[in-house]
Amino acid sequence: MRNKGLIIALTVVVTALCAYFLFFTYVSRGVQQKAVAYATRDGKLNETARQHYLDSVWRAPVFGPFTYREVRQSELGLGLDLKGGMHVTLEVSPVEIVRAMSGNSKDAAFNKSLEQAQQAQKTNSGTPFTALFAQAWQQNSGGKPLATIFANTTNKSRNIDINSSNEKVIGAIDKEVEEAIDRSFNILRTRVDKFGVNQPSIQRVKGTGRLQIELPGVDNPDRVRKLLQGQAKLEFWEVWNQNEVAPYLVQLDQQLATKAAAQKAGATTAAADTSKALAGNKAAAGDSSSLAAQLAKKSAKNAADSAATSTKGGVLASLFTMPGRLGVNLRDTARMNSILRSPEAKAVLPPTLALLWSLKPTTIDKQEYLELIPVRKTRDGVPMLSGEVISDARADIGATGQPEVLMNMSPAGSRKWAKMTGANIGRQVAMVLDDYVCSAPVVQSEITGGGTSITGSFAIEDTQDLANQLKAGKLPAPTRIVEEAVVGPSLGKEAINQGLYSSLAGLLIIMIFMALYYGRAGIVADVALLFNMFLILGVLAQFGTALTLPGIAGLILVIASSVDANVLIFERVREELNHGLGLSDAVNKGYSRAFSAIFDSNVTTMLIAVILGFFGTGPVQNFAITLGIGVLTSFLSAVFVSRLIIEWLIKGNENHPMTFSTMISRNLFKNLNFDIVGKRKIAYIFSASVIILGFVLMYLQGGPNLGVDFQGGRAYVVDFNKTMVASDVADQLRPAFKGAGLEVKQYGAPNRLRVTTGYLADDESVTADKQVRAALDQGLQKFASASPQVPSASKVGATIADDIKRTSVLSLGLTLLGIFVYVLFRFEKWQYSMAAVIALFHDALLVIAAFPIARAFGVNYEMDQIFVAAVLAIIGFSMNDTVVIYDRIREYLRENPKLTFAQVVNPALNSTFSRTMITFTTVFLVVLVLYIFGGETLRSFSFTMIVGIIFGTYSSLFIATPIILDTYGKKEERERLAAGEDVTGLPGDAPKLSTANV
Repeated sequence: MRNKGLIIALTVVVTALCAYFLFFTYVSRGVQQKAVAYATRDGKLNETARQHYLDSVWRAPVFGPFTYREVRQSELGLGLDLKGGMHVTLEVSPVEIVRAMSGNSKDAAFNKSLEQAQQAQKTNSGTPFTALFAQAWQQNSGGKPLATIFANTTNKSRNIDINSSNEKVIGAIDKEVEEAIDRSFNILRTRVDKFGVNQPSIQRVKGTGRLQIELPGVDNPDRVRKLLQGQAKLEFWEVWNQNEVAPYLVQLDQQLATKAAAQKAGATTAAADTSKALAGNKAAAGDSSSLAAQLAKKSAKNAADSAATSTKGGVLASLFTMPGRLGVNLRDTARMNSILRSPEAKAVLPPTLALLWSLKPTTIDKQEYLELIPVRKTRDGVPMLSGEVISDARADIGATGQPEVLMNMSPAGSRKWAKMTGANIGRQVAMVLDDYVCSAPVVQSEITGGGTSITGSFAIEDTQDLANQLKAGKLPAPTRIVEEAVVGPSLGKEAINQGLYSSLAGLLIIMIFMALYYGRAGIVADVALLFNMFLILGVLAQFGTALTLPGIAGLILVIASSVDANVLIFERVREELNHGLGLSDAVNKGYSRAFSAIFDSNVTTMLIAVILGFFGTGPVQNFAITLGIGVLTSFLSAVFVSRLIIEWLIKGNENHPMTFSTMISRNLFKNLNFDIVGKRKIAYIFSASVIILGFVLMYLQGGPNLGVDFQGGRAYVVDFNKTMVASDVADQLRPAFKGAGLEVKQYGAPNRLRVTTGYLADDESVTADKQVRAALDQGLQKFASASPQVPSASKVGATIADDIKRTSVLSLGLTLLGIFVYVLFRFEKWQYSMAAVIALFHDALLVIAAFPIARAFGVNYEMDQIFVAAVLAIIGFSMNDTVVIYDRIREYLRENPKLTFAQVVNPALNSTFSRTMITFTTVFLVVLVLYIFGGETLRSFSFTMIVGIIFGTYSSLFIATPIILDTYGKKEERERLAAGEDVTGLPGDAPKLSTANV
């Protein structure tokens, strides 16, 4: 094998990296186990105590220099469907932004255009709202320019005047909408931290105004909805001087010291453990100046003396370690928060004093600190100024060449701002966003006219962030939940068990099969298989990707499919051994001849993974990531690592030679001579009949059984304490949902039902969510004795459902197009590409047709996003099989140029038949295990895969290659006959060409 040293080095490096990152997962699990042990008393887990322990070590080193926070960022996490929690997709609504930029115009044409644009977006979700608004304005305005609406004082800073073109106005609106999305992203990122969950995730969805948020482990969905959809709150407050606040902090420290002294030493084990954790944090923070020393620099002499004598060794003195300022080390913020919420703090600190955290940490000597700003609140809690007075804020470069932020206010705000700054010359004024201080500049002079320059030691990105934060209160950018899923922890635990059992069972079946069929070589394939699984998990951990149920499905599918590479190689080696080659030469030739087919099949699978990853969301994207990583690791493990092991075993075990067959497989599939293409017309009729039957049944059943993903609506999993009849529950729910679309079915257990309804599907508001849930509760009242509980709920708005349908069709189309182009590039004849695409489209139609046919027999599954992932996975599986056959045909034609396509097609199909059936068997067994043990969440996926694998294998043999014969092979044969060539080997005459004499 060439470049053996490079391959060994690459394998060692990749293995070391995977082991390194997987060890972070091991460390994290250890910390979590310690937290559980710490919080468990008398067999009961105190969740608050467990979270307190994790907070105390959040920024403390737990693995060398790595803090628990850094360890969690690098571990292999679990998705919401395995752990429980909440997934939310928010959409930033541009309607209110447009209204605000118009000065809340009452123009009839303007308001009519807004309404039409809103309606149009429900069916044209791929078109930007501003484009739809511009189209509607053209229809309703009678040729009047948009500048007549938007040329106002609000937009003066955007250079919009009465002469501005419609394109310029729409461009300004687009820019403001984009900035609003950025502001929402930054605000929500800050709010997400308030939920106290581990590994929260927030990200923008490319090309849309949507934000996806995942909060593992949250137990209060209503609070999440309220905080995520609330309007940003920007306020301006005066700030206490440090010498004013010092006496209160000194007094608080004294009270805390007195309380600590009164407690008995070692009263509880928990107290001792907490002290050790805090002591470790202080040691890591270093020996900084005490609270007294910090305050003495800015306080009166008597206050400094009082502090020096009273706080020596106090709790606050040990926490206020930020040099020169009132701040604490980031890892001590949880402890400080608990102090500020304590009864002692409430008793000592005046009601007008609010200690608020700065929005961003400050790094000093490689330590991160968060400053506390002592804000002076009014007794009624109403600020003198709030965010709506800001007309504009932007980053700029000042006269000195330093970055600055320019802020402009409305006339009314300018008057209040002049009064506020005039009263606070030489003092700080805090700009507070959602109770976090984004800036607290010192007022240099009274500011009149509303134009303000904020300067400081800013980086350019700091000024951009601050400008966005100040604009957060200027224009409303409300967000609405367009997709939501809540998974209870009990369902998550159940899903973990189901996924684990199905994974282990599938892996075990494959390993046993390979060992029984290929002997020693099969055991090598098993080693490569385990190594491949290790690599996949390690790479997932490196990229911080959470493992979900669809991810597990992708993992099992990749593992099963990766066996195909070893099957291809081993079957080739067996052929060469049958031709009389020695073991070492047969291995070399087998690997060499199998490489092109393996490469082509991996490229087509990777193409599907890339398309799914780019266009898919949520579970589909996780499936795609796992699939894509698996393609790369499978290539390394099956093609290179297995060869290294086999060559080593051949050289080191002359007395026990490597075997590639057993008594079971030695004569299996030998000397096959099926006239496969001769049955193609029967196959054409059969496929057409099944497809027509399926679509006729679908029409009679009222259309496809689309899931919430595709049609919008809400779904709830309801648990009862006894077995329930789905039809009885549906009869009670139907009136409550006012005749809207309703489906109730068993969901994995006799006492668990899944309720799906289209009631108020077009209304994505929180009010509608509550109304639908109230209707559900009303309908379940008759079954109160069965104690109905709702551990899981999901919602998909009509707009996002349209997007999912659009991207699903686009994904399928792009996949078929990509495969057409690649096959044309590799095999150089358009008939190969056309036949492959027709066969793959045939597979997709047969899978779709199978759903209504199964429904007619009482087996009812929904078509959702996971269904789309399964169909594309089937296309990949089927294409792998087809490419192997194509590759063998190409090989036969190259080695025997005088033979025609019609002469080699049956021998090629027969020679690859063993590989086709072995791969089919391994993958089929795995998805069958998923269907049995994978749980209801994966039932639809598994059913789709079972049907798809059966028909995908069938189409590779009876559809794809026969179509080439009908479109190209017959034409070639006629041309050769016309040229006077002797063409005697027709499809039914396969014995004239066998694998042995090629």
